[in-house]
Amino acid sequence: MSKDAVNTAAAASPTDAAQVPADAGDAGYSKDLKARHVNMIAIGGAIGTGLFLGAGGRLHNAGPALAIAYLVCGVFAFFVVRALGELVLYRPSSGSFVSYAREFLGEKGAYVAGWMYFLNWSTTGIADITAIALYTHYWSMFTDIPQWVLALAALAVVLAVNLISVKIFGEMEFWFAIIKVATLVGFMLIGIFLLATQQEVGGQTPGVGVITDNGGVFPHGMMPVVLVMQGVIFAYAALELVGVAAGETAEPEKVVPRAVNSIMWRVGLFYVGSVVLLALLLPGSVYSADESPFVTVLSKIGVPAAGDVMNLVVLTAAMSSLNSGLYSTGRILRSMAMAGSAPKFTARMNRSQVPYGGILLTCAVCVLGVGLNFLVPAQAFEIVLNVASLGIISTWVIIMICHLVFVRRAKAGLVARPAFRLPGSPVTEIATIAFLLACLGMMWNDPEVGRKTLLLIPLIAIMLVAGWYGVRRRVSRTADQELSRLTK
Repeated sequence: MSKDAVNTAAAASPTDAAQVPADAGDAGYSKDLKARHVNMIAIGGAIGTGLFLGAGGRLHNAGPALAIAYLVCGVFAFFVVRALGELVLYRPSSGSFVSYAREFLGEKGAYVAGWMYFLNWSTTGIADITAIALYTHYWSMFTDIPQWVLALAALAVVLAVNLISVKIFGEMEFWFAIIKVATLVGFMLIGIFLLATQQEVGGQTPGVGVITDNGGVFPHGMMPVVLVMQGVIFAYAALELVGVAAGETAEPEKVVPRAVNSIMWRVGLFYVGSVVLLALLLPGSVYSADESPFVTVLSKIGVPAAGDVMNLVVLTAAMSSLNSGLYSTGRILRSMAMAGSAPKFTARMNRSQVPYGGILLTCAVCVLGVGLNFLVPAQAFEIVLNVASLGIISTWVIIMICHLVFVRRAKAGLVARPAFRLPGSPVTEIATIAFLLACLGMMWNDPEVGRKTLLLIPLIAIMLVAGWYGVRRRVSRTADQELSRLTK
């Protein structure tokens, strides 16, 4: 139900209303996530396969200017998370932006936000299990195992972890993030050493000369840099997990600001810093989409088993992404189910206070991905990755729209803004929305995959409209029942 309805009920019956959370979907969760879990979830969301694997092809296409693309996209990603962080401190909720969309945009807004986020993570889950299978095939002992079998095994393992308890999820994400951060720090130390000592890398002396002697910062002009923006934005997907995790931590007012503020320097250090180092060590033309850029550098200096180590890290990043997707969609779907806009079974929780219904629904879609791996193993990854980008861009746009409405209501005296705020409102939100929509439009310049993905938008819109007409009576009935219960 909407917050306005809850406020009305609270005025009529303060005692009863005080016992009911603003979002009915928030009831029943444990508060087992610690500050270190949330901090590492924030790091894990900012570091994934988009950097470990995707940066190679982007460096080849855009050159050293890729660092600028990561910085620009990182700034807008930070604005999104900062806006979400402010909403979290206003009212922590495991339903996160779906709960805020319900309050500020109504049930239709929550419905669109929730199902587009589900589209993002369910298709990302397919991409993740596909990636895990591909990375596992790197080792000869697994090459004879069919890709779909490895994908199914990965899904089963992560599902089991998610169903046990939120604490186990937090621990798994904590150690996944530790592995990723340790790998990046290790590589950056090696890169700085190579720069400082002027050791040759692949026959080239590292330094600014590697950039200036190979076409400069923009070796292929501005357009390739603009075109990679859409892919770079997807590399930052999962940063919004901080908002979902806040609903299961005991002290969100202390944990969330620290986690959100740290995202900016992490983006600068890990993404921009890594790309600058890669550009100073080897020309962009040496990197490729088929190999992690870190493996490219390490193999050039003769580091033994560099491919094995980095493949293990990329495998970890994919497992982390799948783990996060099941976690977040379980919570989002439960919030929707409690309002009537998702199937009833997705509201169910097990004894460990885990919303297993929503997690299983996401897994069911991922199982379709296992079938995709069986039918078209070569194209499975690229197909679902582009569909997922539609989901994440729409989610971030909805977060910024919610924040705009929230600030407007705060100015009208209807709600109180916390001290932790998004700076520059409303200019910041409008600029971020415009940038995200521009990134979506850039997909049209990719006739092979991007353009076909954009042509799916009308189909998705038709499915959303049809779905809304299927659930609107239940949504209205659920809201009326909740209001009646509160005003008794």
